[in-house]
Amino acid sequence: MEGVNLKKDIFKVAGKLLKSRLIVGTGKYKSFSETARAIKASGADMVTVAVRRVNILDKKKPILTDYVNPKKIIFLPNTAGCFSSEEALRTLRLAREMGGWKLVKLEVLGDKKTLFPNMIETIKSTKTLVKEGFKVMVYCTDDPLLAKKLEDNGASAIMPLASPIGSGLGLQNKINISLIIKQSKVPVIIDAGIGTASDATIAMELGCDGILINSAIANAKKPILMAKAFKDAVVSGRNSYLAGRMNKNYFASASSPTKGLI
Repeated sequence: MEGVNLKKDIFKVAGKLLKSRLIVGTGKYKSFSETARAIKASGADMVTVAVRRVNILDKKKPILTDYVNPKKIIFLPNTAGCFSSEEALRTLRLAREMGGWKLVKLEVLGDKKTLFPNMIETIKSTKTLVKEGFKVMVYCTDDPLLAKKLEDNGASAIMPLASPIGSGLGLQNKINISLIIKQSKVPVIIDAGIGTASDATIAMELGCDGILINSAIANAKKPILMAKAFKDAVVSGRNSYLAGRMNKNYFASASSPTKGLI
């Protein structure tokens, strides 16, 4: 089947080679069993894990690693729920102590209603984490100038929002996302706001390196089927981007040749 040549079209983040350009979250599912089945259906080989919500105290309750093997799936600890640089740094340092994780996802939120990132605290945290030897994938606004600032301070991946976290509104600012893609030398991964499979395809067609999905899968009526839909959508969008779309035209152009007509 003609499509992406995996040997040439490599998705590499902070030294990690990923087969899938779809990254999925592990929150909001009805059970860890459902989480595991959704991950499998998605084909993802990297999942985000909210360190602040991990059960490490109650041994009677199930834990994620009972269902998802960190030796087979790359765990990406994140700082979901952190509203200051101090909280985020403490959380990721704890993740390093708990599991030796140095590849992490940073998000420092600035507002409880919109969950937009506090970019001042985010840049400050990125700078500190990089100095401490972390490889940092960073959730950020879709501002090209601030995205460049993150890259200049050592971010391993830029993760702009498509729209507010959990909103399902899809890609709201294609122009800014395109500008971030064009200027970035590190992977650009859409994070937050994707609502359905077609949103992911559109983002991939713009040239994004990957997509991170949580709510759109976990909150779907059929999460496992939606996970499969996103798997296909990301591949389709990447193929479409690599194929190179036709030029847009304001006038019609006949599909059939006009020469030699009877």
